[in-house]
Amino acid sequence: MASALSSRVESVRNSPSLRFSLNCIRALSSSSSSSSAAAAVSSGENPNKSKRRKKKNLFEVAQFLPNWGIGYHMAKTHWNEVSYEITKINLYKDGRHGKAWGVAFKNGLPLADAPKKISGVHKRCWRYLPNVVKASESSTDSGLKVETEAAS
Repeated sequence: MASALSSRVESVRNSPSLRFSLNCIRALSSSSSSSSAAAAVSSGENPNKSKRRKKKNLFEVAQFLPNWGIGYHMAKTHWNEVSYEITKINLYKDGRHGKAWGVAFKNGLPLADAPKKISGVHKRCWRYLPNVVKASESSTDSGLKVETEAAS
C-alpha cells in the first residue's frame, strides 16, 4: 500500500498540468505587481517633481543658529507682526524637543519685560525672522552714531 501511495505522489509531482498551473500563478502574480508599479508611476508620481518640505519645530529651526537661537527672533508661520525673542532653551537629549522661554514682540515692540514660557514649541510651523534687529544691536549702533557725531 505504501508503494502504491508513493508512486501516486511521484506521478502527481511530475505531472505537466501541475507545473503549468504553478507557472500560470507565478506569471499572473509577477505581471500584476509590475503592472501595479507601472500604474503607480504613470498615475501621478513624477520622479522629477520635488517633495514638499517638512516644516520644523522651534528647536529644529534654532539648532542652526548660533547659541541655539538665544537672542534671535522666531515666529510661527501664520503669525503676522508677532514674534518671540528667545531668552532660554532647555533641550531634551534628542535635541529636537524641550522647553523655551522668550519675550513676546508685536510690531517690533516688546509686550512684556519678563520672558515667559513659549507655548507650541513642538508644533511644526516655526520660522526664523532674519530681518528683526536685536535690541542690543540697535542700542549699540545708536551709541556709535552718537559718538561719531560728537567727534566731528
